[in-house]
Amino acid sequence: MAAPIELGLILTGQDRIDFEEYLKNPTCTEEGRKLLREAEELAKTWLQ
Repeated sequence: MAAPIELGLILTGQDRIDFEEYLKNPTCTEEGRKLLREAEELAKTWLQ
């Protein structure tokens, strides 16, 4: 049997710095909040 393939992402340079800063202080836009509200409404339909 073949071994499973592990996927990963390695960030370097400014990309790594930007990502680490985002993790420390994530931004939340109105568009992002709207997407979360839509996802919540959709998830509620799955539980019925």
